[in-house]
Amino acid sequence: MKIARYHYKQKEHYGILSQDRLLNLPDYARRSKKRLPSELEDFIMLGDRTVEIAENLQSDAEGNFADGFYVKKGGVSLLPPISKPPKVICLGLNYLDHAEETGKSVPKEPIIFMKPRTAIVGPKAKIVKPDFVRKLDYEGELAIIIGKKARNIPISEAKKHVFGYTVFNDVSAREIQFGDGQWTRGKSFDSFAPIGPWIVTRNQLPNTEDLSICTWVNGELRQDSSTRNMVFKVDEIVHQLSRVMTLEPCDVIATGTPAGVGFAMNPPQFLEHGDVIRIEIEGIGVLENEVREEKQD
Repeated sequence: MKIARYHYKQKEHYGILSQDRLLNLPDYARRSKKRLPSELEDFIMLGDRTVEIAENLQSDAEGNFADGFYVKKGGVSLLPPISKPPKVICLGLNYLDHAEETGKSVPKEPIIFMKPRTAIVGPKAKIVKPDFVRKLDYEGELAIIIGKKARNIPISEAKKHVFGYTVFNDVSAREIQFGDGQWTRGKSFDSFAPIGPWIVTRNQLPNTEDLSICTWVNGELRQDSSTRNMVFKVDEIVHQLSRVMTLEPCDVIATGTPAGVGFAMNPPQFLEHGDVIRIEIEGIGVLENEVREEKQD
């Protein structure tokens, strides 16, 4: 199941994507004499039965010709599927090919850093490049959306705590990231965490171990890899993070980027005003954003 947040007729909604249409879940639930939260984050917090509830409503809607509760995907503006996560947790150097291209050793433990949720933007939103940033870079990544609160999760139970997956772009100001000696400031600007276009639920994507992941800049293929090159796989990431911090519903975990980032090219290729970044992950979809430079004092 693909579940999205979207803006339609001056309101925010969430619903299930079915081919080229979105079923408004809360509205159709009311029609079926059921109640669902008005926000997707609150829906995810309902727990294990969320996917079953949504799939039953979708099946019922298709059987009852509920056209009035559908809207064409092309007629809405997609929003970030998660807009107010408790945490945005990111992994560094988590692909073998990326570690190789940067000349770094493959980490023996996950390298973890955080982004603020104010960095989050959705599909088609602008990536705002401050005019003083000269080395803006992209990182196409698979993101995990946590579905259940827990700590110290065994590896064997890890995926049971995942609600689903989406696409993430870990945008980075490299001169700040490398100049500071730690990564937070260079990766935390507003708009530096594009996410979307929707969440694919865990039951629809049970195997995340060999998904193709590609990134294009202005139509030029830059990243062409697979999640099989991950150092730490999804279950181990969830396990390792839960040993450090309590994971909560709607936490976003960006799992690292493969080879092909701009700073590692020869010569380096950084993003400029008007550049379009397109990231596609097999089984999920496409996240696309354009860079807009803004003057800042």
